Amino acid sequence: MKILVVDDELDICEILQYNLETEGYEVVTANSAEEALELHLQEFALILLDVMMGEMSGFQMARKMKDNPFTAQIPIIFITALEGEDNLVKGLNIGADDYIAKPLSMKEVKARVKAVLRRSTQIKVPQGDVRVAISDSKICFEGIILDLNAKTATIDGQNLLLTKLEYEMLSLLLQHPGKVFSREDILTYCWPQDVYVLDRTVDVNITRLRKKIGSYGKHIKTRVGYGYCFEK
Repeated sequence: MKILVVDDELDICEILQYNLETEGYEVVTANSAEEALELHLQEFALILLDVMMGEMSGFQMARKMKDNPFTAQIPIIFITALEGEDNLVKGLNIGADDYIAKPLSMKEVKARVKAVLRRSTQIKVPQGDVRVAISDSKICFEGIILDLNAKTATIDGQNLLLTKLEYEMLSLLLQHPGKVFSREDILTYCWPQDVYVLDRTVDVNITRLRKKIGSYGKHIKTRVGYGYCFEK
C-alpha cells in the first residue's frame, strides 16, 4: 500500500518513511500541503498529515481533500504538536480518521496506521439499494470494477476501453452513489482546467459512457434541471 507523509520537518518525514517502509509500505513524502496537493492523491491508501505547516495548514489541506470527490475517501491521520481537546475535535470534524500527538512513538504510529488501513480497506457505502464497495483503491458495483491506481475498468471480467474523461466521470459517479452532480460540477472535476468546453459536452460524453457500460448505463440517471447521478 502507498502512504503519503506530509510534514515540513525533514527529519520527521525521514523517520516516518524509514519506519513505515520497514513495515512493507511504499512511502512518499512532501514538505508542504501545497507540494502534496500537486501529487496524484488518489494513488494513496493513507495520508499522514502534519497540522502546523507554512502557508497552508494540514487542516486546510484536509478540507480541500474532503471537498473533492476524488480524494474525499482517502483516510487521514493528523500528526501534530498542538494540544487540547478543541484541536482534536476540530481535526475529527474535518473528517480525520485518527490523531497522533508529537513527539511520536513509532510503535504507536505503526499500530494506528495498521488500524486505519484495516478499517478503510473494506468500506460499504449504502445508498438505498445501491452498495458500492471501495477496497484497496478499487471501486466495485456489481460487475463493474474500477482500479483507481492502474486507471483500468472492467465489466463482468471484460476490459472496458474508456477515454480519460469517461473514466473520470464514471469514477466520480460511482464513488458518490445517489449524489446529483451538475454539469458544472462534472466539468470542474473531470476536465482539465485550461480547457474551455460547453455544458452540452458533458451530455454527449455521458451518452457515450452509458453506451459503453451497456446494461449498467441505466444506473446513470438524468435529473432534469440539475445534472446526473448514479443509482439503482
